[in-house]
Amino acid sequence: MTSDKLKTPTVALGTWAWGDSGETGNGHFGSHLTQEGLEEVVDKAHAAGFTLWDTAVVYGMGRSEIVLGELLKRYARSDYQLSTKFTPQAAGTRDDPVADMLEQSLARLGTDYIDLYWIHNPADVARWTPYLIPLLKSGKVRHVGVSNHNLSEIELADQILGEAGFRVEAIQNHYSLLYRSSEDAGILDYCRNHDIPFLAYIVLEQGALTGEYSPENPLPEGSSRAESYNGMLPPLKALTDKLASIGQKQGAAAPDVATAWAIAKGTTPIIGVTKPNYIDGLVRATDMTLSSDDIAELEALADAANVNTRGWWEKEM
Repeated sequence: MTSDKLKTPTVALGTWAWGDSGETGNGHFGSHLTQEGLEEVVDKAHAAGFTLWDTAVVYGMGRSEIVLGELLKRYARSDYQLSTKFTPQAAGTRDDPVADMLEQSLARLGTDYIDLYWIHNPADVARWTPYLIPLLKSGKVRHVGVSNHNLSEIELADQILGEAGFRVEAIQNHYSLLYRSSEDAGILDYCRNHDIPFLAYIVLEQGALTGEYSPENPLPEGSSRAESYNGMLPPLKALTDKLASIGQKQGAAAPDVATAWAIAKGTTPIIGVTKPNYIDGLVRATDMTLSSDDIAELEALADAANVNTRGWWEKEM
C-alpha cells in the first residue's frame, strides 16, 4: 500500500484547453493562449494555494503536458501535484504500453514521478489495471485512479489493485449541473462510503454554464465545443441567469456558483484555467456557501433545460 494518503485540494486545475494549437478557433476549445498569459495563470494559482494540475497525453497529443511542464519549472517539485493519464485508445504496441506512455509523460512534464496517474477510459479493465501495479511499486506513480469507469468497473479495478496491496484512490468522471450520471449511478455514494475522492470534470460544460455565451454571443466558431454546445444555449438561459443571481448576492459570478455547487456535492471540481482571472473565480468559489434551497433550485432548472451533454467518449454510467 502507498504509505501516504492521497491529498486532494478543494479545487483542481484543468489543462485540457492547453492542448489547443493556440490559434483562435483551432482545436477543441478554440482558445487563444499565450505563453505570457499561461505564466500568469500558473503564478496566480501558486500564490492562491492551488496545487493540483490535471492533464493527459491526449490533450493536444502531448502539447498540454509539454506546456505545463515548462511553466512549472519555476517551482520546486514539492510545491505542486501532477495528475496525468494513460489512455488505452492511444496505447502503443510494445510489451508494456502503460509504462511506455508514462515514460513519455514524465519526459514531457520534466519530472521523475506522477502524483496521481489515471486509466483514462476503461476499454478493458482486467487487461489494463494490472499494469499500474509495477508503476506504484517503482515509485514513478504515487497514487492511481480511474476515469470514465462505471461502478462495476471501479470495483473490478479496485479488486485487481487490492490483490497487490493497493487500491483505487480516486475517481474522475464528467459531473456537472447538467450531467449527474455518476450521482444517479451511485458512484458518488460509493466514493463517500469508501473514502475515495471524486474529481469532477467539465463542471462548467466547456463554458456553457458560465453565462458568458448566448445565441447572440456563441462559443468560438470552428471549435469542437461550439459544435456541441451552441445549440443548447437557449434552454440554458434560465439556469445561467439563476447562477448569476446567486453569485451576485455573494460578490461572485455564474461560473463561481457552478463550481461551488460541485464542491457542495462533495466533489473536487477540475476547472480549466486559461486566463489569470479564472483563478480569482476559484478563490471566490471556495469561499462561497450555497444553501440547500439554492442547490435544489439550480438542479431543478438544470433538469428543466433537458439537454444531454454526455461526451462522445463517454458511455452511460
